[in-house]
Amino acid sequence: MELKRVVVTGLGAITPLGNTLAETWEGMVNGKSGAGPITQFDASKFKTQFACEVKGFDPLQLMDRKEARKCDRYTLLALKATEDAVQDSGLDIEKENLDRIGVIFAAGIGGIKTFEDEVMGYDAERGPRFNPFFIPKMIADIAAGQISMKYGFRGPNFATVSACASSTNAIGDAFNYIRLGKANAIVTGGAEAAVTIAGMGGFNAMNALSTRNESPETASRPFSASRDGFVLGEGSACLVLEEMEHALARGANIYCEVVGAGMSADAYHLTASHPEGLGAKLVMRNALEDAGMQPEEIDYINVHGTSTPVGDISESKAIKDVFGEHAYKLNISSTKSMTGHLLGAAGAVEAIACIMAVKEGIIPPTINHEAGDDDPEIDYNLNFTFNKAQKREINAALSNTFGFGGHNASMIVKKFVK
Repeated sequence: MELKRVVVTGLGAITPLGNTLAETWEGMVNGKSGAGPITQFDASKFKTQFACEVKGFDPLQLMDRKEARKCDRYTLLALKATEDAVQDSGLDIEKENLDRIGVIFAAGIGGIKTFEDEVMGYDAERGPRFNPFFIPKMIADIAAGQISMKYGFRGPNFATVSACASSTNAIGDAFNYIRLGKANAIVTGGAEAAVTIAGMGGFNAMNALSTRNESPETASRPFSASRDGFVLGEGSACLVLEEMEHALARGANIYCEVVGAGMSADAYHLTASHPEGLGAKLVMRNALEDAGMQPEEIDYINVHGTSTPVGDISESKAIKDVFGEHAYKLNISSTKSMTGHLLGAAGAVEAIACIMAVKEGIIPPTINHEAGDDDPEIDYNLNFTFNKAQKREINAALSNTFGFGGHNASMIVKKFVK
């Protein structure tokens, strides 16, 4: 069976750097931090009192108040990113065969704010009086369902849940469904909105978050010796993936081609990556094999790079092992230094960073590295693109995302050549 070629024809994003793709990309290129004091609840008693929040988002621009009340914040963010991506793609919904357009949309957690509000509002003496929309608002698949209902997309429809690898898995699944001929196009990506009392409290209890409360904007500092945990973020990113001939036939704008996806497991620890990066090595090799590419053909890696003590070391070791001497010719960067960690939405945001890097010839930086703040276990001969974007011709880029439970996913995009 001859596999179909898959291209990207639409992008949308709402992140801590901006409420559109253009604002998000501009923020990345300029090394902007999206971190600041938490505004969604009183965090004064928490160990971590800051996060990377989406700012100024009004869901009533998407729908009326009655409909908005039926959606958790993560779903509203997903709908905003999707609206932008579908519009960007130029798909004519009236003319398309909607049986052949699907939605594969991820969340690592889903409607945690809805769950939190309903459970914290439970009164044992009064008895259970839950909102009838409690379950439909909370479940992690409902963003995919809401998107399909809004546009009438009747193709493959589901959610992927693999912690922080969730939306890279979603994109990989969308890629495979299209190249196997099971859909003409798939709307894919991820959304997360876990900046809540339970979200912050839970990650604080694990000692997973930075506690640099005096300087939130510099707290996410991947590959620096003084890193002390990740910064929680929220938002959504959406990609429209399309079968190449279908896109060409309708004269679509093509950003790039998706050429490979890989998956693996660490099979090691509940939350920590393997110290030697065994799963990370395997997933990158799997993606390269799937793409039919050699390591020397990759120009840029958007790393998982969460700013955690163990994870950054193991990922840098894995890159050196997989890419050998070519590792020193790569550009590497962690856009989480700017967006924070969007959990299940992280992979989609970082896929967009790779796509825009290929399109524009600009590598977004890893910010917040200071002179002398070097970890002896990290090889700084690798080009981490510290603090300033770098212009470079980029033919192919790889994106890594790794999740609690040992879930690893990578994807590769390259310049489109017919």
